[in-house]
Amino acid sequence: MSRAWANNAIECIQADFQRSSDTHLIKLELDAFKNIDFYLKDESTHPTGSLKHRLARSLYLYGLTNGWIRQDSTIIESSSGSTAVSEAYFARLLGLPFIAVMPKNTATRKIQQIEFYGGKCHFVDKSDQIYAESQRLAEDLKGHYMDQFTFAERATDWRGNNNIACSMFEQMHYERFPVPEWVVMSAGTGGTSATIGRYIRYKCFNTKLLVVDPDNSVFYPFYQTGDDRLTSCGSKIEGIGRPRVEPSFVPSVVDEMLQVPDGASIATMLWLESLLGRKVGPSTGTNMWGALQKAQLMKASGKSGSIVTLLCDSGERYLDTYYNSQWVESNIGNTTAHEEQLKDIINAV
Repeated sequence: MSRAWANNAIECIQADFQRSSDTHLIKLELDAFKNIDFYLKDESTHPTGSLKHRLARSLYLYGLTNGWIRQDSTIIESSSGSTAVSEAYFARLLGLPFIAVMPKNTATRKIQQIEFYGGKCHFVDKSDQIYAESQRLAEDLKGHYMDQFTFAERATDWRGNNNIACSMFEQMHYERFPVPEWVVMSAGTGGTSATIGRYIRYKCFNTKLLVVDPDNSVFYPFYQTGDDRLTSCGSKIEGIGRPRVEPSFVPSVVDEMLQVPDGASIATMLWLESLLGRKVGPSTGTNMWGALQKAQLMKASGKSGSIVTLLCDSGERYLDTYYNSQWVESNIGNTTAHEEQLKDIINAV
């Protein structure tokens, strides 16, 4: 491998990082929870619009420093969308071809964004087919399979270096309750929850980590019982939940898990739109539902404190799906019961 090319590639990525500012921490004040403060770490403001921008940057640096990515490498990734968008961005930055292997029902807007950055999309029928197909393509093209699901938890420096956990806790420094009672995070690869959980322990914080998981994902039953059997239909909340237990999921750093009904994710997503004045993605709804469940328990026991969760990406990517009532009715079902439950939570005195 040309060390000169690799050195230049690493410097290009580091320069891109230096041009980027940190993401905002948005405070939410809810009348029903006067002694509990909520915060959303807004990852939608990254250049590629999601939390996965951090992961993609780390995966490229990991691949380059390991000597896996070369000047003539075709980059292949298995992804339901957001990681592929971010990896396509960095592939274009380095002048490398990129192919995303994804389920054919991936949101149209994400496909368009991958293609905008010069990437190509390779579709499979079911989400559990993306792994083998990505490996096959990498072998046929003599390319590099990035494999976010294996390397997410090890490509990121969990000790600091402005990772998401470090940024989150530093931004909380001057708040009323600077050390959160809970951080709430959904699992896709498991890499972000691993980074946050490790950082909490490394810094000896008393904060607990709640990982929320949507319907039809294997993470929750695996955490509860050790059942790691593949799920057949896969999660309907794009970007989170998996049909198999990913290598990057580290259950030992998770304090609790909560399974969130798909209808609750959508109801909370729409409520957040009315609260923030802009659209957020469905995984953010999953996260916020989990945060509200913990806040209810804190309130009932007379506890005060803060809860931090993530705004993973913008809802503009989902206009034809989760923000389309007909699509929701056909694919998720009626969300009225969860909308009423949410009203009861936020209007309680």
